[in-house]
Amino acid sequence: MIWYALLVAAVAGERVAELVVARRNERWSTARGAMVSGQGHYPAMVALHTGLLLACPAEVWLAGRPFVPALAWPMLAVLVAAQALRWWCIHTLGPRWNTRVIVVPGLPLVTGGPYRWRWLRHPNYVAVVAEGVALPLVHTAWVTAVVFTVLDAALLTVRVRCENRALTAAAGPTAPSTSAPV
Repeated sequence: MIWYALLVAAVAGERVAELVVARRNERWSTARGAMVSGQGHYPAMVALHTGLLLACPAEVWLAGRPFVPALAWPMLAVLVAAQALRWWCIHTLGPRWNTRVIVVPGLPLVTGGPYRWRWLRHPNYVAVVAEGVALPLVHTAWVTAVVFTVLDAALLTVRVRCENRALTAAAGPTAPSTSAPV
């Protein structure tokens, strides 16, 4: 249980690092006339992701979930891969990456890194989904994994539509129908 709590704390620390990067990038974008969209769903996103970090150890402790190595090790590998993908996205988008939907008008869509594959339009959210399944299952917190996944699917539906609209609006009338998140 202690090792799992430390793992969840490490993921929480990673999230804090993301927020630091996001704040810096928000200043960069704002200085360039950025448009901010989707303010309504952002508090729900913060609450859901905070809830994941609290529910994982709570379920393990309250429900006495066992550590099952045959499940834990593959899920830990998925979790590490999700973090790598997330930071690849952050690095590829550079100052355009944010936890909020912030788009600088006139900038071309990012087509490098994980955004080069047209079949994977939102790789950052693949990382979010993978993390939301894997982190709880490292210690068999299956209720948390299911509840987070269902709620996150609803939230990501709203988020992806919001991002696509924002990118299309920022690019003007000739914007492509596919886009990379900002």
